[in-house]
Amino acid sequence: MKLSFVKTMCLASAFRGFYSPLPTDLGLGTFHSLTPLYTFPFHSSSSSTSAHTHQDASLRSKFNSASFRDVDDALASFNHIILMHPLPSRVQFNLFLSALVRMKQYHIVIPLSRTIESLEISNDTYSLNILINCFCRLHHVDFGFSIFGKILKLGLQPSIVTFSTLINGLCMEGKINGAIDFFNHMVERGYQPNVLTYSAIVNGLCKCGNTNGAIGLLKKMVERGCKPNVVTYNAIIDALCKGKLFAEAVNLLSQMKDKGISPNVITYNCLIHCLCNLGKQNQALALWKEMVGHKILPDIFTFNILLDSLCKEGLLLEAQSTIKIMIQRGVEPDVFTYSSLIKGYCLHSQVDRALALLYEMVGQNMSPNVYNFSILIDSLFKEGMVSKVQDIVNLMVQKGIKPNVVTYNSLVDGYCMHSQMDEARKIFDLMVSSGIADVLSYSILINGYCKSKWIDEAMKLFDEMPHKGLVPDSATYNTLIQGLWEAGRRQAALDFCKNMHYHGHQPDIITFSILLNGLCKQGDLDEALIIFKAMETSRFKPDCVIYNILIDGMCKVGKLNNAYELFSRLIRKGIKPNVCIYTTIIKGLCNERLLDEAYKVFREMEGGGCLPDERCYNVIIQGFLKHENVVKASQLIDEMVDKGFSADATTAELVIHLSLSDDLILRKLRNRSGGSKSVNVK
Repeated sequence: MKLSFVKTMCLASAFRGFYSPLPTDLGLGTFHSLTPLYTFPFHSSSSSTSAHTHQDASLRSKFNSASFRDVDDALASFNHIILMHPLPSRVQFNLFLSALVRMKQYHIVIPLSRTIESLEISNDTYSLNILINCFCRLHHVDFGFSIFGKILKLGLQPSIVTFSTLINGLCMEGKINGAIDFFNHMVERGYQPNVLTYSAIVNGLCKCGNTNGAIGLLKKMVERGCKPNVVTYNAIIDALCKGKLFAEAVNLLSQMKDKGISPNVITYNCLIHCLCNLGKQNQALALWKEMVGHKILPDIFTFNILLDSLCKEGLLLEAQSTIKIMIQRGVEPDVFTYSSLIKGYCLHSQVDRALALLYEMVGQNMSPNVYNFSILIDSLFKEGMVSKVQDIVNLMVQKGIKPNVVTYNSLVDGYCMHSQMDEARKIFDLMVSSGIADVLSYSILINGYCKSKWIDEAMKLFDEMPHKGLVPDSATYNTLIQGLWEAGRRQAALDFCKNMHYHGHQPDIITFSILLNGLCKQGDLDEALIIFKAMETSRFKPDCVIYNILIDGMCKVGKLNNAYELFSRLIRKGIKPNVCIYTTIIKGLCNERLLDEAYKVFREMEGGGCLPDERCYNVIIQGFLKHENVVKASQLIDEMVDKGFSADATTAELVIHLSLSDDLILRKLRNRSGGSKSVNVK
């Protein structure tokens, strides 16, 4: 029998002072000033008016039934009732405290219990169980065990509720081993666990990631003759769903139904959320319909789960329909509902709608959160609606919403995006003076300076970081290396790369791509290949981006054979070329007048499961047009238009040039590309 935990937490606590010391974070300071500690040696029995008698009777009736409007009403009733004679019984006080527990006023119940005890109303197991529950709900299970010790010291008998509440408290604080130890101690003392006890342990095991242990306990529970309820099953179904084990969750649901236990809204919410996370929106909607068909009413969580998923997938019309159904069913949208829609509209470039929703929230006296404002600010900048950003910032201030580091970073990034470096610097300096600028804040402004060719300012900012206690990360280094290359400072970029390694930051795949791209643009293929070979032996294996940079560099300096060999090596290594690599090699072949080889590669890419995109079609069509192969170009134009792609400006110019001698292609484009989004051929 393991008694180390039990002795420490239970038996020894029997001799510890129950209320002293109380935890300092229960929020009791204000309450002590509201509810005095009354101690009366006797109660007045003088006569009163009939009005007072009626009022007292009414008050007693309310107190005895524990029917209070709200917390203030309950406290006012308590302050009056303890002045009356006779005092309510312990049972009536217990009903009163239970009413406050139902209102989640745990921090108020604790000092009130002390006041009741001072009135010489003896505690019973029920009243002390209430206190244990309050301490556990306030995440002070150790004080709950003090009350358990008091139960033992007073010679009272703990009930199964006592044990279940403490076990739940331990699980709430993640002390699952202690909960299991105490559970075993309870069984050894002859207490038979009930469904609440088992459910608490099952839930604790699930929260700690031991879902298999929870399933094992569920089986033992049934074997011991204790019937699980929907709460027990929901804990495991939720854990399985969070692990994306949908099939296993559905299997458990079937077992649950076979035992005659009906799923509730929480069960369906877990399953719907899992399907949404797996990207299976249609199945989630089908499950929602099944839920409604079983007369289980969706709640705000059900609707919010669906809405968030639909918005992320860009299914905004479906999201709007869901909102209408939600309102028709009497479920009012909350902040999360609006947040999902605002994010959805922003992600899919419908910022005007997102703005309208924000103002709708404000009009309904619903306070938007800092996340809503931050994503809107970011989207307004991306859509070029810079003038409206200040309106949103002003609204934030008006609503008392304090910008966080994400909001400030969005502002700095947005102003940098629109080359308003002075505005970006003002916001950044405000962040620094407030002590909230982080590594990302510096990286954003450094990137802005690099894009504006203010490299020296970027370097100054980088040098400032260590003095602010910030360590640049790989993204910061990569930003500066890129900026130095683009500013033509090749040696500085290479030196900076060495500096990066010296300070403990290993170059990553992005660093290598920046260096290779810079070297290839300067035609220094020998140096680029040295770095490439070093990559092949490092933990950073070249990806499609790296191969494309090298193949493009080789093609541009006329080393087509080397480019084609590298392309072939890529395939031999089992790396599947993407459309960018195919387009690059096709363009290189076309430039060398190797049109048959280019066409062969073009067809091979389709056979390999890589479909040509609009740019790829334009590249090969231009190759045939430049070498006046009108028939093949015409065939490819037919194919391109059939797939919904359009001619770009270069293709159109070549078509117009060739149409002076043969207007076949021009007529074809005029007839078939009326919906062209790239160029209007006239």
